[in-house]
Amino acid sequence: MKVSSVTSTHLSAVICWYQHQRTQVTPEHTQPSSRPAAATRFPRMGLSQVWMRFLLAIVGLALAFGAAIFSTVLGESGNLWGTIILASGALLLATAVGLTTVPYLARRVVANRVREAMDYDVTRAGMIYILISVVIGIAAINTGNNLLYVVVSALLSAVLVSGIASALVLRSLALDVHLPEHVFAGRPMLARMFLRNASSWLPSFSVRVVPAKRKTKEHWRWEAYTFGWPRGRTPQKQWVRLPDRRLRRVREEAEKPILRESIYFPFLAPGERLRADLEISFPARGRYSEKNFGLATRFPFAFLMKTRRVNLARELIVYPEVDATEPFLEVLPMVTGEFEAFVSGRGYDLYRIREYMPDDSARHVDWKATARTGALKVREFSREDERKLRIVFDNPAPGVLAPAAYERAVRMAASLGWHFHHEDVEVSFVAPGLEPTADVFTFLRYLALVEPQEATPVFSRLRASEDYNLIVTARETGAIPAALAGASYVISVGAAQAEYRSATERGSATKRA
Repeated sequence: MKVSSVTSTHLSAVICWYQHQRTQVTPEHTQPSSRPAAATRFPRMGLSQVWMRFLLAIVGLALAFGAAIFSTVLGESGNLWGTIILASGALLLATAVGLTTVPYLARRVVANRVREAMDYDVTRAGMIYILISVVIGIAAINTGNNLLYVVVSALLSAVLVSGIASALVLRSLALDVHLPEHVFAGRPMLARMFLRNASSWLPSFSVRVVPAKRKTKEHWRWEAYTFGWPRGRTPQKQWVRLPDRRLRRVREEAEKPILRESIYFPFLAPGERLRADLEISFPARGRYSEKNFGLATRFPFAFLMKTRRVNLARELIVYPEVDATEPFLEVLPMVTGEFEAFVSGRGYDLYRIREYMPDDSARHVDWKATARTGALKVREFSREDERKLRIVFDNPAPGVLAPAAYERAVRMAASLGWHFHHEDVEVSFVAPGLEPTADVFTFLRYLALVEPQEATPVFSRLRASEDYNLIVTARETGAIPAALAGASYVISVGAAQAEYRSATERGSATKRA
């Protein structure tokens, strides 16, 4: 009994130890093994779901086709109800496949294949070729001549070969466009285009980089408007000005294109990368953009102009003209003179030696220059602070200036900012909607995109300082605060436009007389 009890106790201990080891070992081996299974199961489920949808679509279409055939057989045998049931079933099956499976599979088409679509344009040679093919085809049908059928087949196969060859030429091409960072209107700039043939065995022939096609749209739009009376007067002279809205038919013009002409690449070997330098020039300021470019070819028979749209977005901000125009050359000497007179002061750096004035102090008399010239001369010193200039563009409201006068004002502000940026002057720029900045390119970018708008006058943001102000405005000089006008040179574009209008009216009145 004793032995048996010990034996049973030993056996029970062994069984407990084995169960304990199983409870400890099983999670360590089963848990990690389940994770890869779960990780590999989900991709397989996604892949099998696509294939399952595809196979179900094939089965459904096969059943619909079979039902349609049997409905035809039953119809010929005179079984009306069988024909109706089978035809309806075939129609329902085809509709179910079309509504459930086709959209699901279409959404999984690669997006780049959709965006980089092909455009086809029939050339003049292609039209003549197609016309000849149609004439020969009609003759073959009417006469039943086998030789004419062979000729028509050869003509149509040439069209097919042309389409396949041109698609192969354009398929493996990669385009890249490099544009200059700073572009001014009216100045030619250099752009670079890189075209690479990514194929390792197939060359490309007769490829052109062409601009994308653009369309214009028209629609009605409500827009903000200020009712002013009497009409025909400047806002300062109108008696009533009330905020209003008006409905206008607006034409959405297509974005200004960057590329206006095509660039031709006659041949690209497999793996070759070619560069083309293109001189571009833009007639006016503004935003120019391309959402995509086109790669076109007529290879091999010039029947079709096949264009592959390349999803390559580029944008360019064109600054206003800064060349020395006649109005700028007229204003610049006066601006420079006023600025130089303002910065002259009583500092420690000698500015110039000039004639003695009654309000000058005797301690500034230059006795050597006086003895040399025989006239009393004084030394004039520069101001102790730096030569600071603040250029202010007062953007007018819509309708204040004619479009041509507004463009002249923008061009004047840009030319003055660009000129003094290259002088020994600390320049800052202020305009409505623009944070005060010392960066000339930020100011030029603002002027490139600015349009007339209703806004708080910029003079409310200006305070008297040591800066000399150069103001380009459509307001009259009296509308500028006196404290600001004392340290400013004002270029009134509105006054110049009024003088031009009055001169035009006088000329027209003289012609009528």
